[in-house]
Formats: sequence, structure tokens, C-alpha cells
Amino acid sequence: MHSHSIDHWTHDHIFLGEQHEQNERRTWFVVALTLVMMVGEITAGTIFGSMALLADGWHMATHAAALGIAGIAYLFARQHARNARFAFGTGKFGDLAAFSSAIILGIIAVQIAYESVLRLFSPVPIVYGEAIAVACLGLCVNLASAWLLRDSHDHHHHGHAHDHEDDDHDHDHGHDHDHHHDHAHHHHHRDNNLRAAYVHVMADAATSVLAIAALLVARYSGWAWADPAVGIVGSIVIASWAFGLIRDSGAVLLDVSVDRKLEGIIRARLETAGDRVTDLHLWQVGPGHRAAVISVVSDHPLAPANYKERLRGLRGLSHVTVEVELCPH
Repeated sequence: MHSHSIDHWTHDHIFLGEQHEQNERRTWFVVALTLVMMVGEITAGTIFGSMALLADGWHMATHAAALGIAGIAYLFARQHARNARFAFGTGKFGDLAAFSSAIILGIIAVQIAYESVLRLFSPVPIVYGEAIAVACLGLCVNLASAWLLRDSHDHHHHGHAHDHEDDDHDHDHGHDHDHHHDHAHHHHHRDNNLRAAYVHVMADAATSVLAIAALLVARYSGWAWADPAVGIVGSIVIASWAFGLIRDSGAVLLDVSVDRKLEGIIRARLETAGDRVTDLHLWQVGPGHRAAVISVVSDHPLAPANYKERLRGLRGLSHVTVEVELCPH
């Protein structure tokens, strides 16, 4: 067998998101912005003896660490994308980072709730002018970061899957198993790593907005309890965001099949002329990429490549393995 024929039968397993490198650059830029803000607040707080600046500076440090996890995940996934040790590529590293970031976010929510309850029962003096200024400064930085991390794919690219015929890897090996790698570009599955970074800065922005509102109310009405009360509300909101992120990223890590619509389309395309799908496993291997393992039973079985040809052009289906069995009855 000639070497060029071997290359024709093999393919890579790169299942990174379409905008992976762009999202990586944006994430590192936000990490740098957060670190500059953190160092500035801690330095200013130390020089001027401001506890509000110091507290917010160290709070920014936790977000910088979480954003750093997102950046490292992007970097590692890109550098090891062609490493054969990863059976289905490195597309899930973003979900692993998102899961870790969500846990950090949950811990932050618990910490805010704990501090708020303590201050609700044991109020501490607040320097309103300084505290409001710090909250406004933090809000500006967080809004800028959120703008940088916005995911335009949540609003665009609702069609036009691209199926490159020249890159077709459908071949009949003369066996019951056949593999297909479709280089289509898919836009319908969000990048949980970018989403985690976005949720972190939005959580901080929401905290700043609530803090500004509470501080203004407390300053002009004398209701000192407003600040810790709003802190409890904010912690509940952040905890709900963290839970949603843990649920979605955890589902990807555990190979939970959530695309019932795509499963139905696959079955409809394959179950013709007496053919039946007896086993179907569909899971996400990266942002915008699904893998499938399918077993088909038929009275008149065809080559696996024929069945995979029926699935050509399906948006989000990037790697398919088909097993064909002769019906024993």
C-alpha cells in the first residue's frame, strides 16, 4: 500500500470553535485590563488608606484568576489540537475551564452572601463618596470587558452550513466500520469558555450596579441595611448564573446528548427502505462540533459510506462512525 493512499484515509480531529484564536486574544486582553485595574486599586488603597479600594482590588484578583483559567484553556487547546493522545481533540478544554470558573463564581456568590449577612446584623461605617466612586470605576472596567467578550454568534450565522466536497473522507474500507470527518463550519453551539469569562465580568458589573444603587439609597435615606440587603440579592443572581454554567459545561464534559432535533434528523435520514437505527450516540466534542456513533441494521446492508452520505451537510455534525449489520431474521 502506498503512503499517499494512507494519507487519503486518515484525518485530524481538530474541533475548536470557529473563532477560537480571536476569543483567546480577547480573553487575554481582558485579563490584562483586569490586572491593571487590580494593581491600581490595591496600590491606591494602600497609599491613601482606603479599605474600599483595597477590598475591590482583591476582589478583582479573583476574577483575574478565573479569566486567566479561560485564557490558559484556549492556549492549551490550540497548542495541542493535533496531539493524537486526545482521541477527539482538545475542543472540550474550554468546557473544563468553564466548569472550574463556574465553581469559583459560586464561591464568590457564597462569600458575598456571607459578608452581606454579617453586615446586616453588624453594620459597619461606610464612606459613601469613596465607595460609590470605586463602584463606578469598577463598573466602567467591567462594561468594557463585557463588550470585548461579547459572543456575536449568539445573534448571527443562523444558516449556511458549508460542506466542502473536496475534503470528503468518506471511503469504503471493505469493512463494516467507516469513518467520516466533515470540515463544515458550525455556528449554533456556544463557546462555554468565552461564556464563563463573560459571566464573570457581567457578575462583577451587576454587583457594581447593585452596590451603587444601594449606596445611594443608604446615603440619602439613612437606610444602612440597604447595602447588605442588595448584596444578598446580588449573590443569589450570581449563584444562579454559576449554576447554569455548571449545568451546561458539565453536560458537555459528561457527553450528555442534548441535541434531540439533530438526533431525529439523523434517524429520519437513515431509516429508509427497511433500514433501522438500533444505536445512536451523539455528543459534543467542541464548540459547534458533534460526534456520532451509529449502528444500522438492514435486510440489504450497504457500505457504511452510503449511510454517511445521507448525513452529509448536517450542521453541527463533524465526526461520524457508522456500523452496519445484516438483519438476522
